[in-house]
Amino acid sequence: MEKSEKGNKNRIFVVLALVFCVFAGFCVVLVKLQIAEGREYASTSASVSSKSVTIKPSRGEILDRNGNALVSNKQVNSIIFEAALFPPLKQQEERNKIISSLIRLFEASGVEWNDKLPIVLDQNGKPVFAEKRELDVKYLKSKDMLNLNDYATAENCLDALVEKYALQSYTTQEARKIASVCYELRHIGFSISTPYTFADDVPTDLVAKIKENSSFYKGVSVEIVTSREFTDGTIAPHILGMVGAIDAEEYAEKKDEGYGINDTIGKSGIESAMEKYLRGAPGKKLVSTDAMGKVTTTVTQEPQQGNSVVLTIDKNLQVATQKALESGLKSIDTQVKPAGAALVIDVNNFEILACATYPSYNAATYRQDYGELAKDENAPLWNRALLSTYEPGSTIKPSVAIAALEEGVITKNTTIHCNGKYKYLDSYYKCEQRHSTRNLNVVLAIDESCNTFFYECGRLLGYAKINEYRSMLGLAQKTGVELQESIGVMDSPEHRESVGSVWWAGYNIQTAIGQGNLFTPIQLGVYCATIANGGTRYRAHFVKTVKTNNTYETVLENKPEVLCNTGVSKSTMDIIHEGMLRVSSSGGYLYRAFKDLGIKVASKTGTSQVVRTENGHSRKINNAFIISFAPYENPEIAVIVCGEGVTTAVNLGPIARDIYKAYLQGEGSYAKLQSENKLLG
Repeated sequence: MEKSEKGNKNRIFVVLALVFCVFAGFCVVLVKLQIAEGREYASTSASVSSKSVTIKPSRGEILDRNGNALVSNKQVNSIIFEAALFPPLKQQEERNKIISSLIRLFEASGVEWNDKLPIVLDQNGKPVFAEKRELDVKYLKSKDMLNLNDYATAENCLDALVEKYALQSYTTQEARKIASVCYELRHIGFSISTPYTFADDVPTDLVAKIKENSSFYKGVSVEIVTSREFTDGTIAPHILGMVGAIDAEEYAEKKDEGYGINDTIGKSGIESAMEKYLRGAPGKKLVSTDAMGKVTTTVTQEPQQGNSVVLTIDKNLQVATQKALESGLKSIDTQVKPAGAALVIDVNNFEILACATYPSYNAATYRQDYGELAKDENAPLWNRALLSTYEPGSTIKPSVAIAALEEGVITKNTTIHCNGKYKYLDSYYKCEQRHSTRNLNVVLAIDESCNTFFYECGRLLGYAKINEYRSMLGLAQKTGVELQESIGVMDSPEHRESVGSVWWAGYNIQTAIGQGNLFTPIQLGVYCATIANGGTRYRAHFVKTVKTNNTYETVLENKPEVLCNTGVSKSTMDIIHEGMLRVSSSGGYLYRAFKDLGIKVASKTGTSQVVRTENGHSRKINNAFIISFAPYENPEIAVIVCGEGVTTAVNLGPIARDIYKAYLQGEGSYAKLQSENKLLG
């Protein structure tokens, strides 16, 4: 009996011990959860969802060679949709009301919103696909969007959008606009981590109206972002270029580099060419939503502004070159609407100090003006300096003289008789110049632009040898600039065959006076600069250095890069220089233009005839050119001027003169500023 009672007491003790251990264990866990890890669990329970969102960086500035800002940034208001607060897909009609109201509000205020639907309404109100939007149209029809056949029309697509987004109660025009926003929400994968930008650069008064009605505009908020700002939108717009929303093709190419579907990217000019330096590094923020729907944002990684790109362009010289080109062309009685180009190149390193195209445009108002600019038959958006190709006329003759002297087919003292006609095989070719003597040496032939002399050089050399020297001098060759440029045409039997034409015997001598060849103004600049410095062809460039935004450390420096040592002898170049000096000296074609500059200028003029078709009618016009360099004794710059529809190159003389004046007035500032301004490095 005693043993039984004692056994019972032991069992009770064991049970109580086990209960105590379990209770103690619970206490330990409770303390750990409530105290040691309380904050973490509280945060987890409070936050229903957390998403990482990219913060767009500010782009780097674009500066001139002296550190003057050409393109910088300004803070603007963007209207964005935040997925955490915007009506969900199941509330499509509420979404439509908000979107429709915003569109009406913006259009009533004359403010643009981001309309990216690749469907537009034509003048009859019929849906058609927008031009050059093939990839976007493909996405629109894809399984991810409308799941339509490839042959679906724009009208089929719009009908499908109306049905998909419950837009039957709206007019066709209204439905298309609302569908544009809905399409883009789907396209970008609208979510907490990917907000949608409805509009950029929104005026504060419009922002205020949206904020006043925040209870209606659920999920519509204002975000302060940076936008590109031009110091003066008329300065070098063809060179600086533009930025814009990334398109489908660009996104497909760049997404692996961290670009988002709603990012901004350089579209043209330096903005595009130097994109990887200007873009900067995106930041990150954590957007959390708690059980009560409250949204909190925490920046986890600050964005880094892009690098500063320092150009070779001199702002003041660029402005002076543009003004000289515009006023000069307008003062000439041209055969067509005034148009042309002008360049200034440092002959010792091929830095481009100024590059102007006329007509031009204002980059600051580009978007507002685009419709008119695109329709303008005189093509103000076209970069004539880098993309237009022209027959160079007599400006090509120094290259032929160089080839003839170097190959030994003539010497400085060789004379060729000119009576106004030159017979080659069974044909006669004209020389319409009035000469001081009928027997001309190479110096006089350059000065007086004698066709006969160069016909004979062409016969003696042959087209292949002429083209060999022209290539060395940079004609019909890529100059190496960072921007898009045309290659041009070096005339030859191979070229004629490639375009379905025939190489006639007479072309052997006609190529010697420039006919059949097509070169860009910048190629003429490189060619002239190579002659000026004695025969070294460098890579031409617009970018001087790239600097970090805050510390001004050098990321990239474009040092002189030799593309070709022509090997042309000093004696040959001296002869060419002498002939070109005579063009600008007493009795020369450009003497009046340059006589009061205070420095000697070497130059060569040229005109070429071209057939231009306008409004269905064809007519012959002249294009005129000047290539030049100065100071003659120690060349620093080459100045090139091109004018369309200009009957004689003499008329371009005042343009070149004014450019030289501007350079001389600013001379000395380069070295001083380079030593003082750490941006130039």
